Amino acid sequence: MVAKGKRGFSAGHDRLAGLFEPDVLLPAQFFAAFRREGGLERERLLMLAVLEDAIDCYQKYAHARDPRGRQMYEEAREWVTSEDRAWLFSFENICDTLEINAEYVRRGLRDWREKNQQGRRPPVLVTPEAAPADLRKATA
Repeated sequence: MVAKGKRGFSAGHDRLAGLFEPDVLLPAQFFAAFRREGGLERERLLMLAVLEDAIDCYQKYAHARDPRGRQMYEEAREWVTSEDRAWLFSFENICDTLEINAEYVRRGLRDWREKNQQGRRPPVLVTPEAAPADLRKATA
């Protein structure tokens, strides 16, 4: 259907504009698309919240050095990389329910981590056997 006064390509331009958007979205933009849809039942909203939290933890703690931050990252990474479908709230089941390509999300997170890891210093490892005096000698 063509609006009054609009004919040809420009009439459908507004509808087609969304097809040519870039592949890169902010997480808030990505998840906002699900919230705009009418009639999302509560279970799907809960699944969306679980997915959003996992991605947030993955990105927030990806380069953490403290034990708690590393644990949060590892739990999020393990959940995202797991292909187990036995649990209702597994990554695979949530992606299927929300009609999201699980491999695409995994690849995006891996690419994000690799891109954001460049230029970071590797963590300093200190063995429990090393005494402070030994460390002073090593750095002198």
